[in-house]
Amino acid sequence: MDDTPATEDRDPLNLRVLRILVTVLTVTMIVGLITVVAVFVTRFENGSPVALPDQVTLPEGESARAVTFGPDWYAVVTANDLILIYDRASGDLRQTVTID
Repeated sequence: MDDTPATEDRDPLNLRVLRILVTVLTVTMIVGLITVVAVFVTRFENGSPVALPDQVTLPEGESARAVTFGPDWYAVVTANDLILIYDRASGDLRQTVTID
């Protein structure tokens, strides 16, 4: 006969609780990731592409740094801190704003 005491195969309570918490966290993260992906897919699926102008004529000596679009206009931010707002339909310069 074996004189060694029988050891329990069960884990201590704190280890079981920790395993349950890790499992719950893993499931929560997976569900959250699936939810974020689903929201992105449903929100961006119907986005219409923006019609870009064929060309933009900037004033002499200006170079574009950034471009943004509005419903019937687009704006070009230049390297010399000017915002040039153009009409989308005609391409004419509507307004010039100087950035201080």
